[in-house]
Amino acid sequence: MEMQRVPAAGYRIEGLPICGFDRKNPLRNLLVLWRIVKSQWIARKIIRQFRPDVVVGVGGYASGPTLKTAAMMGIPTLIQEQNSYAGVTNKLLARQADAICVAYEGMERFFPKEKILLTGNPVRQGLSNCNITREEALQSFGLSPDKRTILIIGGSLGARTVNESVLQHLDLVKKSGVQFIWQTGKFYHKEILDRLNRTEKLPMLCVTDFISRMDCAYAAADLVISRAGAGSISEFCVLKKPVILVPSPNVAEDHQTKNALALVEKQAALYIKDADATEKLLETAIDTVLKDDVLTSLSQHIATMAFNDSANVIAREVYKLGRRKTSIE
Repeated sequence: MEMQRVPAAGYRIEGLPICGFDRKNPLRNLLVLWRIVKSQWIARKIIRQFRPDVVVGVGGYASGPTLKTAAMMGIPTLIQEQNSYAGVTNKLLARQADAICVAYEGMERFFPKEKILLTGNPVRQGLSNCNITREEALQSFGLSPDKRTILIIGGSLGARTVNESVLQHLDLVKKSGVQFIWQTGKFYHKEILDRLNRTEKLPMLCVTDFISRMDCAYAAADLVISRAGAGSISEFCVLKKPVILVPSPNVAEDHQTKNALALVEKQAALYIKDADATEKLLETAIDTVLKDDVLTSLSQHIATMAFNDSANVIAREVYKLGRRKTSIE
């Protein structure tokens, strides 16, 4: 995705031939080791040409060769760990990193305590600066301002389990008295429309493959159903949105479940396992969105976990490291 999005935003991007380790087929990891070596060689070449004052990594195996090479070349490095459970790459890089920005408390179990900075995760500025009212937002989706609204999001490609949780309970949708903004994801959209076209019309369902104005969607929603990615959770915290989290089971080290439980421990979110979602999710969501006291409690608790200026705080730390290198030179 980034190979298209970054150039479109006006920035240069360089790709590395790196890939993750294959845990099911160990013999294939011989190729992985070669790609790591090759990626470090390319990273060294890029660093020499670009001559950075500081290098920032945000996790994932793609950042590993560049940060390791930068540290070996004496360039300050900063890691930004978004999740409540640190990834393998960041844990390996932590020893040589100069600073580690985290979004959750208790991260000293993964990183050296003296390097940790509790900064939170950056969120899209347009979300917190949105001035649209709930009524205006609902109108933009063709929905009523007089009904409770549940926003269902499963990422840009969608989430099959979350989608099936709705499709298998259209009877509940119809009689709930609740309305829904349902982002199906591009991958599942046509299939879902075909299945909906074989049933009676449900005007309380606003179905779309992608939502470009997430500020409107959040403003319209009384409750959100979502996966438990770090970026999404940070947005819910800043916006004080009551949320039911359905962590994806198909992520490294099951980090989404750990993200969700970090909120559940503080009564800041509800959590349903992916395996239970088809049976429980929709009924739980409808029951929750109709209870003012539950929504208020969730909103108040999730607000305590918000970081409202994360991007600037992290940027200042990057700038400090860059100035330190310059002063040494």
